[in-house]
Amino acid sequence: MKSQRLLSMMLLLQTRHHMTALELAEELGVSVRTVLRDVTALADADVPVFAERGRYGGVVLLPGSQLDVSKLSPTEVDALKLLGLDPGQARQLGIDSLTRSAQRKLASRRPLTRQSELPLSELITVDNTPWFSPAPSVAGVAELARDLQPGRRLRIHYRRSAEQGASWHTVDPYGLLAKGGRWYLVADVGGVPRLFSLQRLKRWQVLPEVRRLRADATLASVSRDLSAAVENRDGITITATLSKNRLALARRILGSRLTGTRPLDAEQVEITVVYDQVESVRQLLQFGAHLHITGPPEARAVIRDAAAAITALYQG
Repeated sequence: MKSQRLLSMMLLLQTRHHMTALELAEELGVSVRTVLRDVTALADADVPVFAERGRYGGVVLLPGSQLDVSKLSPTEVDALKLLGLDPGQARQLGIDSLTRSAQRKLASRRPLTRQSELPLSELITVDNTPWFSPAPSVAGVAELARDLQPGRRLRIHYRRSAEQGASWHTVDPYGLLAKGGRWYLVADVGGVPRLFSLQRLKRWQVLPEVRRLRADATLASVSRDLSAAVENRDGITITATLSKNRLALARRILGSRLTGTRPLDAEQVEITVVYDQVESVRQLLQFGAHLHITGPPEARAVIRDAAAAITALYQG
């Protein structure tokens, strides 16, 4: 529907101020030609939006232009209530009171379109805390978010997962990513995108230099590419037999690491699990005697040594 698309375009531009026609086309699910026609339609309606031509051009909404939230449809108001951070994450950022205030304002607009229907926001709640292993509290999330707002480079003291101690790195930050109940700093290091877990970020310093981001790269696009790379990168593939009554539990615990299942008989299935490194296979110890690793040999050796160490610990 064209009116809804024009409203969506204005909301995007109000948030980002400047977007390329291609970015808008991807966000709205239309062609670049349609985006340009919509820009003309908005300009003809006296909306202060215009298209800049050239290599660094794009679609711009003039600063100070605001969209009246009262123009949102009831279903859009309902959808807005389902977006964003859960209360725990808002509390970590120090914006829980602002979040509650915004929710009260949205609640004043009843989203029901038909008397017989309940709004989705009353039927769905969001909680990003992982099952069985609550993410440890991350100190300084709100402080780091504030330090990112001036758009400066950072010098961070960070411990990589495979290292014993932390080391210093100069980064160009895009912002923070909340994923799977955990916080990450998304930044370039020498022009290469990286994810830094805030749980291993010891401290940071704001540098006087303005951050240097890659052309056309945004927090959303870099986060999306990094997440895809983490899930698709090459690693070691583990094969194992698993009791069929533990398959549902394995799917919940292993998530996307569980890449294949094949029935063997009435009681067992064969599964394949992908890890970045062979030592990560220790995660499978929690399945106990319900899981038997069949390969590769180095994965079996890790489990054998771990089981022997546990046995020795409890002997006598």
